[in-house]
Amino acid sequence: MKILFVGSRLFDDAAWYAKKLGIETIVTESNDHAINLDLADKVYIVPRGMDEPMNIAIKEEVDAVVPLIGIDPPLVDVGKMKDTLEKENGIPVISAPYNTASLAANKYETKEMLARNNINTPKFNHLDEPYDIDDLESQLPLVLKTPEGQGGTGVKIALNKEDILDFVSEKDNIFIEDFVQGMEVSIEVLRWKKEAVSLVPVYKGDTTLEGTHPLSKIKQAPLNITGIDNFKHNQCIQNLAENLANIVGVEGTMDIDILFDSKSKKDYVIELNTRPSGTRYMTAASTNIYPICQLIDMACGNWSVKNVKSSMKKYFATELPIGDFPTDKEIPQEKVFSGENSYVVHGPKHYQRVTIRADSKEHLNDLTYNLVEDYATENKINFI
Repeated sequence: MKILFVGSRLFDDAAWYAKKLGIETIVTESNDHAINLDLADKVYIVPRGMDEPMNIAIKEEVDAVVPLIGIDPPLVDVGKMKDTLEKENGIPVISAPYNTASLAANKYETKEMLARNNINTPKFNHLDEPYDIDDLESQLPLVLKTPEGQGGTGVKIALNKEDILDFVSEKDNIFIEDFVQGMEVSIEVLRWKKEAVSLVPVYKGDTTLEGTHPLSKIKQAPLNITGIDNFKHNQCIQNLAENLANIVGVEGTMDIDILFDSKSKKDYVIELNTRPSGTRYMTAASTNIYPICQLIDMACGNWSVKNVKSSMKKYFATELPIGDFPTDKEIPQEKVFSGENSYVVHGPKHYQRVTIRADSKEHLNDLTYNLVEDYATENKINFI
């Protein structure tokens, strides 16, 4: 079995599993100084874009292609590559097809699709020039967006008139969205050959008027909200994720961003991302299902919803931004949880995160404080 992986930044999430399965690995990467290149059996340094990876997949006669793209802009081209390789060369590409990737890449079209399917999304409206600044000011706080963007780019939470004027002076093709006060939630869903299974809803922190990036917040799983039936609520989110995956026809993995409104107690879908999720370590910690490894199973032809569900575990998990992991603590080399009470350190130097799992809330707190006691004490953190 030979698999081509496009992109090396996330390859350490896949390399250990591919090696375990005896798979020959080829990586294409546009940056010859990128990380994880040493983990592959063969590496090609190529220009940006999907033309060369597609040519290499054909030349090397690979059995499948697994794109490991963690940012949005290339995903539409990945979809084009998938459609071409599968139709013309019979090489499966474990990613979203072009139509799905294009939809997810356009945040406004995504919201229109959600509205058409009666799926809750914050109220939105496209802005036409000339802009009525006084009317916009009367709606503050307000979320200003452009159809493209990722990780907060192309998004502004306007708190005053100056915020509005700054955004509209720099951007075009703008739409507005109601600000929802509550919690940020993500859930990953896997889908292949028209079978879909959702994983675990992950709490990513409260919504803030400052627009704090999720990477700067503490994550927790499973989602646990005071005052509601969490079992029922989490099941509803999982059902929603599977329904959305089937509606848009995604393949591989999709990350769904949701806002839980603390006043109405309703969930509002805000984005679909047809790429490996930033919460994938939390997913692995709390379920023992490694999403990128699942993509390899799809490539090998032995993936099924039944297998995923039978392998799924239930742990408690948390993830913290720590900057640099304490030097007196052991850092596991492989991105794999070693047992029921264990942890994984990931991310580049100075921007590291630690994801911790445990078989109970009490053990999770104990392990967390033991690992990062100084950090936790300073920030007065109580986990789960």
